[in-house]
Amino acid sequence: MSTSSPDDAPLVVGVSGASGAPIAVALLQALAKTEIPVALIVSDGGEAVLRAECDLYARDLAQYADQVYDDGDPAARIASGSTRTRGMVVVPCSGNTLAKISHGFADTLITRAAQVHLKERRPLVLVPRETPLSTLMLRNLTLASEAGAVVLFAAPPYYLKAESVQGLVDYLAGKVLDVFSIPHQLYRGWKADRPSA
Repeated sequence: MSTSSPDDAPLVVGVSGASGAPIAVALLQALAKTEIPVALIVSDGGEAVLRAECDLYARDLAQYADQVYDDGDPAARIASGSTRTRGMVVVPCSGNTLAKISHGFADTLITRAAQVHLKERRPLVLVPRETPLSTLMLRNLTLASEAGAVVLFAAPPYYLKAESVQGLVDYLAGKVLDVFSIPHQLYRGWKADRPSA
């Protein structure tokens, strides 16, 4: 999957209503340290979880974005394939949002923009965090993957022996950036500090 795009093309970040809002915050903070423009969409459910898990509102994330869009506006610029982007991530990705994306529903800006990224063959990363997974959700994840999305499950890296929850959060945000080949210093990889045997 190619991630080539104009330098000024934004990365679309959708925040939906699933547990894992701190990952979205860490991702946006890391992107703010780059020169990559960010187009941000926060759903109503996403804001509710953001408040519950981070004591933040959607407006608090606006400082990390170049453009902020209303999830209730599926006709926004980024809902058109003629608007260039470098890709999209939905983080966290709720089961409801996943179901809509995997079955082609586009009734919100997040789901419409996701459909555009699939049809234009641009990178689309979905970050689900539910457990256990129902058979329906497993099927939806498979459908999304078959359609071209990257499923980046929010699984913690025990081998890093993170000393805090924030360390685990930063790792997951870093893994999202890895998909888009965006340099970062959010985590060190396996045996990064160890000499080879």
